[in-house]
Amino acid sequence: MATQDPTRTTSFVVDPFQTILTSEEPATDPPTREHVLDVSPDGRVLRGIWEIGPGVTEDVEEDELFVVLSGRATVELESGETLELKPGSVGVLRRGQHARWTVHETLRKVFQITTD
Repeated sequence: MATQDPTRTTSFVVDPFQTILTSEEPATDPPTREHVLDVSPDGRVLRGIWEIGPGVTEDVEEDELFVVLSGRATVELESGETLELKPGSVGVLRRGQHARWTVHETLRKVFQITTD
């Protein structure tokens, strides 16, 4: 599948299961890979595909809407909430939330992140 230009202005469709993802730099543990599909002209909105391998990691989230395509994970938020992610899960994460991700099976999701 051809790599999409994230600055393009035309509409497009990709197969999220066939899109080639690249490893994030620097390397993370557990390993993550992504493919940015689109960036808004002001650089504040990112859309793409992201994948993380099994393991445990902690993160501070951005405002994000996502749909899980495959895999399973448990996300524990510092507020005490627990999110169980599986294929078909649609979730919203809020900027500044501290999260502990326990990935049980390699998880792939499509996302839209809005930054300040």
